[in-house]
Amino acid sequence: MISAAAVLTAVLPAMTGMAAAQTEIQVWHAFSGRLGELIDKQISDFNASQGDYKVVGTNKGNYSEALNAGIAAFRAGEQPHILQVFEVGTATMMAAKGAVKPVYEVMAESQEPFDPSAYLAPVAGYYTTADGQMLSLPYNSSTPVLYINKDALKAAGLDPETKPATWPEVEEILVKLKESGSACPLTTAWQSWIHLENLGAYHDAPFATKSNGFEGTDTELVFNGDLQAKHIGKMAEWAKNGLFSYSGRRNEGGARFRSGECALFTESSAGYAGVKAEAAFEFAVTNLPYWPDVEGAPLNTIIGGASLWVMSGHEAEEYAGAAKFLTYLSSAEVQAQWHQDTGYLPITTAAYDLTKEQGFYNENPGTDVAILQMTGKAPTANSKGIRLGNFDQVRTIIDEELEAVWQGQKDAKAALDEAVSRGNELLRRFEQASR
Repeated sequence: MISAAAVLTAVLPAMTGMAAAQTEIQVWHAFSGRLGELIDKQISDFNASQGDYKVVGTNKGNYSEALNAGIAAFRAGEQPHILQVFEVGTATMMAAKGAVKPVYEVMAESQEPFDPSAYLAPVAGYYTTADGQMLSLPYNSSTPVLYINKDALKAAGLDPETKPATWPEVEEILVKLKESGSACPLTTAWQSWIHLENLGAYHDAPFATKSNGFEGTDTELVFNGDLQAKHIGKMAEWAKNGLFSYSGRRNEGGARFRSGECALFTESSAGYAGVKAEAAFEFAVTNLPYWPDVEGAPLNTIIGGASLWVMSGHEAEEYAGAAKFLTYLSSAEVQAQWHQDTGYLPITTAAYDLTKEQGFYNENPGTDVAILQMTGKAPTANSKGIRLGNFDQVRTIIDEELEAVWQGQKDAKAALDEAVSRGNELLRRFEQASR
Protein backbone atom coordinates (compact mmCIF):
# COMPACT_ATOMS: atom_id res chain seq x y z
CA MET A 1 0.00 0.00 0.00
CA ILE A 2 1.25 3.46 -0.91
CA SER A 3 1.33 5.79 2.07
CA ALA A 4 -0.36 9.19 2.16
CA ALA A 5 3.06 10.78 2.51
CA ALA A 6 4.21 9.12 -0.71
CA VAL A 7 1.12 10.32 -2.53
CA LEU A 8 1.73 13.88 -1.36
CA THR A 9 5.36 13.61 -2.33
CA ALA A 10 4.33 12.64 -5.86
CA VAL A 11 1.48 15.12 -6.23
CA LEU A 12 2.91 18.29 -4.70
CA PRO A 13 5.60 18.88 -7.35
CA ALA A 14 2.98 18.54 -10.06
CA MET A 15 0.71 20.98 -8.26
CA THR A 16 3.60 23.39 -7.81
CA GLY A 17 4.35 23.16 -11.52
CA MET A 18 0.74 23.91 -12.32
CA ALA A 19 0.74 26.93 -10.03
CA ALA A 20 3.90 28.22 -11.67
CA ALA A 21 2.68 27.73 -15.23
CA GLN A 22 3.52 30.75 -17.32
CA THR A 23 0.98 32.68 -19.35
CA GLU A 24 2.00 32.52 -22.99
CA ILE A 25 2.03 35.66 -25.11
CA GLN A 26 2.20 35.22 -28.89
CA VAL A 27 4.03 37.90 -30.90
CA TRP A 28 3.95 37.79 -34.69
CA HIS A 29 6.53 39.84 -36.55
CA ALA A 30 8.15 40.40 -39.94
CA PHE A 31 11.81 40.27 -38.98
CA SER A 32 14.33 37.81 -40.36
CA GLY A 33 18.12 37.78 -40.63
CA ARG A 34 19.97 40.07 -38.25
CA LEU A 35 16.80 41.86 -37.13
CA GLY A 36 15.18 38.49 -36.46
CA GLU A 37 18.10 37.57 -34.22
CA LEU A 38 17.80 40.85 -32.33
CA ILE A 39 14.06 40.56 -31.66
CA ASP A 40 14.61 36.95 -30.57
CA LYS A 41 17.17 38.21 -28.06
CA GLN A 42 14.78 40.84 -26.73
CA ILE A 43 12.14 38.16 -26.23
CA SER A 44 14.63 35.79 -24.61
CA ASP A 45 15.91 38.50 -22.26
CA PHE A 46 12.35 39.46 -21.26
CA ASN A 47 11.45 35.83 -20.56
CA ALA A 48 14.56 35.46 -18.40
CA SER A 49 13.75 38.65 -16.48
CA GLN A 50 10.52 37.31 -14.93
CA GLY A 51 8.67 34.07 -14.45
CA ASP A 52 5.00 34.90 -14.97
CA TYR A 53 4.91 35.20 -18.73
CA LYS A 54 6.48 33.50 -21.70
CA VAL A 55 6.61 35.49 -24.93
CA VAL A 56 6.82 33.39 -28.10
CA GLY A 57 7.91 35.21 -31.23
CA THR A 58 7.03 33.97 -34.72
CA ASN A 59 8.14 35.35 -38.07
CA LYS A 60 5.23 35.65 -40.51
CA GLY A 61 7.09 36.69 -43.63
CA ASN A 62 7.64 40.24 -44.85
CA TYR A 63 5.62 43.23 -43.68
CA SER A 64 2.75 42.69 -46.13
CA GLU A 65 2.60 38.98 -45.38
CA ALA A 66 2.62 39.55 -41.61
CA LEU A 67 -0.28 42.01 -41.88
CA ASN A 68 -2.28 39.62 -44.03
CA ALA A 69 -1.52 36.73 -41.67
CA GLY A 70 -2.76 38.75 -38.70
CA ILE A 71 -6.00 39.70 -40.45
CA ALA A 72 -6.63 36.12 -41.54
CA ALA A 73 -5.90 34.83 -38.04
CA PHE A 74 -8.37 37.28 -36.49
CA ARG A 75 -11.09 36.17 -38.86
CA ALA A 76 -10.37 32.57 -37.87
CA GLY A 77 -10.33 33.42 -34.14
CA GLU A 78 -6.65 32.47 -33.88
CA GLN A 79 -5.07 35.91 -33.61
CA PRO A 80 -1.81 36.49 -31.72
CA HIS A 81 -1.68 38.80 -28.73
CA ILE A 82 0.69 41.24 -30.44
CA LEU A 83 1.10 41.85 -34.18
CA GLN A 84 3.86 43.91 -35.78
CA VAL A 85 2.37 46.05 -38.55
CA PHE A 86 4.32 48.39 -40.82
CA GLU A 87 3.32 52.03 -40.88
CA VAL A 88 1.58 51.56 -44.22
CA GLY A 89 -0.99 49.35 -42.47
CA THR A 90 -1.85 51.86 -39.73
CA ALA A 91 -5.06 53.14 -41.30
CA THR A 92 -6.13 49.57 -42.03
CA MET A 93 -5.65 48.59 -38.40
CA MET A 94 -7.45 51.69 -37.15
CA ALA A 95 -10.42 50.82 -39.33
CA ALA A 96 -10.44 47.16 -38.24
CA LYS A 97 -13.26 47.63 -35.76
CA GLY A 98 -13.19 45.05 -32.99
CA ALA A 99 -9.87 43.55 -34.10
CA VAL A 100 -7.52 45.58 -31.92
CA LYS A 101 -7.31 46.68 -28.32
CA PRO A 102 -5.68 50.13 -28.16
CA VAL A 103 -2.37 50.25 -26.34
CA TYR A 104 -3.53 53.04 -24.03
CA GLU A 105 -6.36 50.80 -22.81
CA VAL A 106 -4.07 47.80 -22.37
CA MET A 107 -1.60 49.81 -20.31
CA ALA A 108 -4.29 51.49 -18.19
CA GLU A 109 -6.06 48.23 -17.37
CA SER A 110 -2.82 46.50 -16.44
CA GLN A 111 -1.67 49.52 -14.38
CA GLU A 112 1.73 49.42 -16.05
CA PRO A 113 3.63 52.72 -15.90
CA PHE A 114 2.86 54.48 -19.16
CA ASP A 115 3.53 58.08 -20.16
CA PRO A 116 2.83 58.90 -23.83
CA SER A 117 4.89 62.09 -23.52
CA ALA A 118 8.00 59.98 -22.89
CA TYR A 119 7.99 58.90 -26.54
CA LEU A 120 9.52 61.02 -29.28
CA ALA A 121 6.71 63.20 -30.61
CA PRO A 122 7.37 62.69 -34.36
CA VAL A 123 7.33 58.93 -33.78
CA ALA A 124 4.45 58.59 -31.31
CA GLY A 125 2.29 61.12 -33.14
CA TYR A 126 1.89 58.80 -36.08
CA TYR A 127 0.31 56.08 -33.92
CA THR A 128 -1.95 58.25 -31.77
CA THR A 129 -5.40 59.72 -32.12
CA ALA A 130 -6.02 63.45 -32.51
CA ASP A 131 -6.46 63.72 -28.73
CA GLY A 132 -3.17 61.96 -27.99
CA GLN A 133 -4.35 58.42 -27.21
CA MET A 134 -1.75 55.87 -28.34
CA LEU A 135 -3.28 53.12 -30.46
CA SER A 136 -0.18 51.02 -31.09
CA LEU A 137 3.28 51.05 -29.57
CA PRO A 138 6.08 52.51 -31.70
CA TYR A 139 8.67 49.77 -32.01
CA ASN A 140 10.96 49.93 -35.01
CA SER A 141 10.77 53.43 -36.43
CA SER A 142 13.11 54.67 -39.14
CA THR A 143 13.48 57.46 -41.66
CA PRO A 144 15.39 57.60 -44.96
CA VAL A 145 18.98 58.77 -45.15
CA LEU A 146 21.80 58.71 -47.70
CA TYR A 147 24.57 56.12 -47.41
CA ILE A 148 27.90 56.88 -49.10
CA ASN A 149 30.70 54.50 -50.05
CA LYS A 150 33.68 56.69 -49.16
CA ASP A 151 36.13 54.39 -50.95
CA ALA A 152 34.13 54.80 -54.18
CA LEU A 153 34.30 58.58 -53.88
CA LYS A 154 38.05 58.42 -53.36
CA ALA A 155 38.46 56.17 -56.40
CA ALA A 156 36.56 58.74 -58.46
CA GLY A 157 38.94 61.49 -57.37
CA LEU A 158 36.43 63.00 -54.96
CA ASP A 159 36.91 63.98 -51.35
CA PRO A 160 35.76 60.89 -49.41
CA GLU A 161 34.38 63.15 -46.70
CA THR A 162 31.98 64.79 -49.17
CA LYS A 163 28.38 64.81 -47.94
CA PRO A 164 26.07 66.27 -50.58
CA ALA A 165 23.19 68.24 -49.07
CA THR A 166 21.17 68.80 -52.26
CA TRP A 167 20.14 66.75 -55.29
CA PRO A 168 22.15 68.97 -57.70
CA GLU A 169 25.23 68.23 -55.59
CA VAL A 170 24.38 64.52 -55.75
CA GLU A 171 24.15 64.74 -59.54
CA GLU A 172 27.66 66.20 -59.79
CA ILE A 173 28.99 63.28 -57.75
CA LEU A 174 27.08 60.71 -59.82
CA VAL A 175 28.60 62.05 -63.03
CA LYS A 176 32.12 61.73 -61.63
CA LEU A 177 31.40 58.25 -60.33
CA LYS A 178 30.15 57.17 -63.75
CA GLU A 179 33.21 58.66 -65.43
CA SER A 180 35.44 56.70 -63.05
CA GLY A 181 33.84 53.43 -64.16
CA SER A 182 31.10 52.90 -61.58
CA ALA A 183 28.34 50.67 -62.93
CA CYS A 184 25.98 51.80 -60.17
CA PRO A 185 26.55 55.35 -58.95
CA LEU A 186 23.16 55.46 -57.16
CA THR A 187 20.47 52.99 -56.17
CA THR A 188 17.57 53.11 -53.75
CA ALA A 189 15.36 51.03 -51.51
CA TRP A 190 11.62 51.57 -50.99
CA GLN A 191 11.19 53.99 -53.91
CA SER A 192 7.68 55.22 -53.03
CA TRP A 193 8.52 55.81 -49.37
CA ILE A 194 11.74 57.70 -50.07
CA HIS A 195 11.22 59.41 -53.43
CA LEU A 196 7.55 60.36 -53.17
CA GLU A 197 6.27 60.10 -49.60
CA ASN A 198 9.34 61.56 -47.90
CA LEU A 199 10.07 63.85 -50.83
CA GLY A 200 6.76 65.57 -50.15
CA ALA A 201 7.25 65.80 -46.40
CA TYR A 202 10.82 67.11 -46.76
CA HIS A 203 9.61 69.88 -49.08
CA ASP A 204 6.26 70.57 -47.34
CA ALA A 205 4.26 69.29 -50.31
CA PRO A 206 1.15 67.15 -49.75
CA PHE A 207 1.07 63.49 -50.71
CA ALA A 208 -2.71 63.44 -50.21
CA THR A 209 -5.46 65.82 -49.12
CA LYS A 210 -6.92 65.92 -45.60
CA SER A 211 -3.43 66.26 -44.04
CA ASN A 212 -2.23 63.15 -45.86
CA GLY A 213 -5.24 61.23 -44.59
CA PHE A 214 -4.94 62.14 -40.90
CA GLU A 215 -8.19 64.13 -41.02
CA GLY A 216 -10.41 61.53 -42.63
CA THR A 217 -10.80 58.71 -45.10
CA ASP A 218 -12.36 61.03 -47.70
CA THR A 219 -8.87 61.90 -48.92
CA GLU A 220 -7.39 62.04 -52.41
CA LEU A 221 -3.86 61.48 -53.64
CA VAL A 222 -2.04 64.55 -54.97
CA PHE A 223 1.57 63.41 -55.36
CA ASN A 224 1.58 64.29 -59.07
CA GLY A 225 2.54 67.94 -58.63
CA ASP A 226 5.43 69.89 -60.14
CA LEU A 227 7.90 68.93 -57.39
CA GLN A 228 7.28 65.22 -57.71
CA ALA A 229 7.31 65.31 -61.52
CA LYS A 230 10.60 67.20 -61.45
CA HIS A 231 12.23 64.77 -59.04
CA ILE A 232 11.05 61.57 -60.74
CA GLY A 233 11.87 63.10 -64.11
CA LYS A 234 15.43 63.81 -62.98
CA MET A 235 15.82 60.25 -61.70
CA ALA A 236 14.51 58.96 -65.03
CA GLU A 237 17.20 61.02 -66.75
CA TRP A 238 19.79 59.53 -64.41
CA ALA A 239 18.51 56.02 -65.14
CA LYS A 240 18.83 56.63 -68.89
CA ASN A 241 22.38 57.96 -68.48
CA GLY A 242 23.58 55.19 -66.17
CA LEU A 243 23.72 57.36 -63.04
CA PHE A 244 20.82 55.63 -61.27
CA SER A 245 20.32 51.87 -61.22
CA TYR A 246 16.95 50.51 -60.12
CA SER A 247 17.22 47.48 -57.82
CA GLY A 248 13.66 46.56 -56.86
CA ARG A 249 10.58 47.53 -54.90
CA ARG A 250 11.78 46.74 -51.40
CA ASN A 251 15.37 46.61 -50.23
CA GLU A 252 17.04 44.64 -52.99
CA GLY A 253 19.50 47.52 -53.36
CA GLY A 254 20.88 46.87 -49.89
CA ALA A 255 22.97 43.90 -51.00
CA ARG A 256 24.31 45.89 -53.95
CA PHE A 257 25.46 48.73 -51.71
CA ARG A 258 26.89 46.50 -49.00
CA SER A 259 28.90 44.55 -51.59
CA GLY A 260 30.44 47.77 -52.90
CA GLU A 261 28.70 47.60 -56.28
CA CYS A 262 26.70 50.81 -55.76
CA ALA A 263 28.32 53.98 -54.45
CA LEU A 264 25.37 55.99 -53.12
CA PHE A 265 22.24 54.50 -51.60
CA THR A 266 19.02 56.09 -50.33
CA GLU A 267 17.67 53.73 -47.69
CA SER A 268 16.15 53.49 -44.23
CA SER A 269 18.28 54.52 -41.27
CA ALA A 270 17.70 50.94 -40.13
CA GLY A 271 19.97 49.78 -42.94
CA TYR A 272 22.87 50.83 -40.74
CA ALA A 273 23.06 47.46 -38.97
CA GLY A 274 23.53 45.55 -42.20
CA VAL A 275 26.01 48.02 -43.69
CA LYS A 276 28.11 48.06 -40.55
CA ALA A 277 28.13 44.26 -40.39
CA GLU A 278 28.86 43.53 -44.05
CA ALA A 279 30.53 46.46 -45.79
CA ALA A 280 34.25 45.97 -46.43
CA PHE A 281 34.68 49.68 -47.18
CA GLU A 282 34.53 52.96 -45.30
CA PHE A 283 31.06 54.46 -45.40
CA ALA A 284 29.21 57.53 -44.20
CA VAL A 285 25.59 58.28 -43.35
CA THR A 286 24.19 61.71 -44.08
CA ASN A 287 20.89 63.54 -44.51
CA LEU A 288 18.51 62.81 -47.34
CA PRO A 289 19.22 65.39 -50.07
CA TYR A 290 16.69 68.10 -50.95
CA TRP A 291 15.91 70.49 -53.80
CA PRO A 292 17.34 73.92 -52.84
CA ASP A 293 14.92 75.87 -55.05
CA VAL A 294 11.94 74.82 -52.91
CA GLU A 295 11.20 77.50 -50.31
CA GLY A 296 11.46 76.26 -46.73
CA ALA A 297 13.20 73.00 -47.62
CA PRO A 298 14.37 70.89 -46.01
CA LEU A 299 11.66 70.43 -43.42
CA ASN A 300 11.54 66.99 -41.76
CA THR A 301 11.30 63.45 -43.06
CA ILE A 302 8.66 61.00 -41.86
CA ILE A 303 8.85 57.60 -40.27
CA GLY A 304 8.81 54.15 -41.72
CA GLY A 305 9.15 50.88 -39.89
CA ALA A 306 6.39 49.37 -37.79
CA SER A 307 4.50 49.42 -34.53
CA LEU A 308 3.07 46.75 -32.25
CA TRP A 309 -0.70 46.32 -32.18
CA VAL A 310 -2.45 44.41 -29.41
CA MET A 311 -5.19 42.20 -30.81
CA SER A 312 -8.60 41.81 -29.19
CA GLY A 313 -10.19 38.59 -27.98
CA HIS A 314 -7.80 37.56 -25.19
CA GLU A 315 -7.97 37.15 -21.42
CA ALA A 316 -7.11 39.83 -18.87
CA GLU A 317 -4.05 37.96 -17.62
CA GLU A 318 -2.75 37.71 -21.17
CA TYR A 319 -3.18 41.44 -21.64
CA ALA A 320 -1.29 42.00 -18.41
CA GLY A 321 1.60 40.02 -19.88
CA ALA A 322 1.42 41.91 -23.16
CA ALA A 323 1.54 45.21 -21.26
CA LYS A 324 4.56 44.09 -19.25
CA PHE A 325 6.37 43.11 -22.45
CA LEU A 326 5.60 46.48 -24.05
CA THR A 327 6.89 48.23 -20.94
CA TYR A 328 10.08 46.20 -21.18
CA LEU A 329 10.56 47.09 -24.85
CA SER A 330 10.09 50.79 -24.04
CA SER A 331 12.71 50.89 -21.27
CA ALA A 332 15.63 53.23 -21.89
CA GLU A 333 18.22 50.46 -21.73
CA VAL A 334 16.43 48.15 -24.17
CA GLN A 335 15.57 50.95 -26.58
CA ALA A 336 19.07 52.43 -26.52
CA GLN A 337 20.60 49.05 -27.33
CA TRP A 338 18.03 48.44 -30.07
CA HIS A 339 18.75 51.85 -31.59
CA GLN A 340 22.50 51.29 -31.49
CA ASP A 341 22.31 47.76 -32.89
CA THR A 342 19.91 48.50 -35.75
CA GLY A 343 19.85 52.15 -36.78
CA TYR A 344 16.15 52.38 -35.91
CA LEU A 345 15.22 55.52 -34.01
CA PRO A 346 15.12 55.39 -30.21
CA ILE A 347 11.41 55.66 -29.50
CA THR A 348 11.84 57.53 -26.21
CA THR A 349 13.71 60.65 -25.18
CA ALA A 350 15.31 58.68 -22.35
CA ALA A 351 16.79 56.15 -24.81
CA TYR A 352 18.16 58.96 -26.97
CA ASP A 353 19.70 60.69 -23.95
CA LEU A 354 21.21 57.43 -22.72
CA THR A 355 22.76 56.77 -26.13
CA LYS A 356 24.33 60.23 -26.08
CA GLU A 357 25.64 59.69 -22.53
CA GLN A 358 27.22 56.42 -23.61
CA GLY A 359 29.16 58.26 -26.33
CA PHE A 360 27.69 56.19 -29.14
CA TYR A 361 27.15 59.10 -31.54
CA ASN A 362 30.71 60.34 -31.07
CA GLU A 363 32.10 56.87 -31.74
CA ASN A 364 29.77 56.21 -34.70
CA PRO A 365 29.43 59.43 -36.72
CA GLY A 366 26.21 59.71 -38.68
CA THR A 367 24.11 57.51 -36.44
CA ASP A 368 22.28 60.54 -35.07
CA VAL A 369 21.45 61.90 -38.54
CA ALA A 370 18.03 60.23 -38.66
CA ILE A 371 16.78 61.54 -35.34
CA LEU A 372 18.06 65.07 -35.97
CA GLN A 373 16.54 65.04 -39.45
CA MET A 374 13.14 64.07 -38.04
CA THR A 375 13.11 66.33 -35.01
CA GLY A 376 14.98 69.40 -36.22
CA LYS A 377 11.86 71.30 -37.31
CA ALA A 378 8.24 71.30 -36.20
CA PRO A 379 6.17 69.15 -38.59
CA THR A 380 3.42 70.60 -40.74
CA ALA A 381 0.24 68.94 -41.99
CA ASN A 382 2.31 67.70 -44.94
CA SER A 383 5.19 66.32 -42.90
CA LYS A 384 3.76 64.51 -39.88
CA GLY A 385 3.16 61.29 -41.78
CA ILE A 386 0.80 59.57 -44.20
CA ARG A 387 -2.23 57.62 -43.01
CA LEU A 388 -4.16 56.11 -45.91
CA GLY A 389 -6.34 53.07 -46.31
CA ASN A 390 -5.29 50.31 -48.71
CA PHE A 391 -1.88 51.98 -48.67
CA ASP A 392 0.05 48.77 -49.29
CA GLN A 393 -1.89 48.31 -52.52
CA VAL A 394 -1.44 51.99 -53.41
CA ARG A 395 2.30 51.54 -53.07
CA THR A 396 2.14 48.57 -55.44
CA ILE A 397 0.51 50.82 -58.03
CA ILE A 398 3.20 53.45 -57.50
CA ASP A 399 5.90 50.80 -57.92
CA GLU A 400 4.37 49.67 -61.20
CA GLU A 401 4.19 53.20 -62.58
CA LEU A 402 7.71 54.13 -61.46
CA GLU A 403 9.10 50.99 -63.05
CA ALA A 404 7.54 52.13 -66.34
CA VAL A 405 9.42 55.42 -65.91
CA TRP A 406 12.78 53.77 -65.21
CA GLN A 407 12.30 51.56 -68.28
CA GLY A 408 11.60 54.58 -70.47
CA GLN A 409 8.03 53.51 -71.21
CA LYS A 410 6.37 56.58 -69.61
CA ASP A 411 7.40 60.09 -68.72
CA ALA A 412 7.30 61.07 -65.06
CA LYS A 413 4.15 63.23 -65.13
CA ALA A 414 2.09 60.67 -67.05
CA ALA A 415 3.12 57.89 -64.69
CA LEU A 416 2.36 59.95 -61.58
CA ASP A 417 -1.01 61.03 -62.97
CA GLU A 418 -1.90 57.39 -63.62
CA ALA A 419 -0.70 56.31 -60.16
CA VAL A 420 -2.87 59.01 -58.55
CA SER A 421 -5.92 58.01 -60.58
CA ARG A 422 -5.55 54.30 -59.87
CA GLY A 423 -4.71 54.91 -56.23
CA ASN A 424 -7.74 57.11 -55.66
CA GLU A 425 -9.97 54.24 -56.74
CA LEU A 426 -8.53 52.18 -53.88
CA LEU A 427 -9.05 55.04 -51.43
CA ARG A 428 -12.71 55.26 -52.40
CA ARG A 429 -13.15 51.54 -51.77
CA PHE A 430 -11.53 51.89 -48.35
CA GLU A 431 -13.71 54.90 -47.51
CA GLN A 432 -16.88 52.98 -48.37
CA ALA A 433 -15.77 49.91 -46.43
CA SER A 434 -14.98 52.06 -43.37
CA ARG A 435 -18.42 53.63 -43.08
